Amino acid sequence: MIGTIGSNLLRFAVLMLLQVLVLDHLDVANGYMVPYLYVLFLLMLPFELPEWSTLIIGATTGLVMDTFSSTPGMHMGACTAMMFARIQLLRLLAPREGYEYGMRPSVPAMGIAWFLTYASVLILIHHLWLFYVELFRFDRFFGTFFRAVLSGVFTLVLVLLTQFLTARAASRERT
Repeated sequence: MIGTIGSNLLRFAVLMLLQVLVLDHLDVANGYMVPYLYVLFLLMLPFELPEWSTLIIGATTGLVMDTFSSTPGMHMGACTAMMFARIQLLRLLAPREGYEYGMRPSVPAMGIAWFLTYASVLILIHHLWLFYVELFRFDRFFGTFFRAVLSGVFTLVLVLLTQFLTARAASRERT
């Protein structure tokens, strides 16, 4: 239990620092593609967390991101919506025998197809919410949609790359 909390806090700190210090300053395609790798922390929360705590963790993560990026409530709303969708999506994607205790939603544990479905849906929900709240109007609906999808794909690629790099490092530590 303590190890799980410690590893989650370390993941939170590393991903937030990486997001704030590096990724927020990237200018990819004239700002049209914005990577939000900090959502990996929310994607990797354990299955057995109570639903109310996932919503609180999502809101807190968004609040921290809002504090660093001076976007009051935008990331908080997007992360909370993402975590609400996560609750429903985990029920939908649950294996017949259920999730094992202590298992994390990751590529090595659940497989690439399951994780790709899980992560892509949640990242798309997060990005759509964030970009439409940022614009706060629908006259540029398709441009905003295209920007959210491109940013979501970029974020998904970074998430998968991080998953493969950390899985390879973890397997080397075990041997």
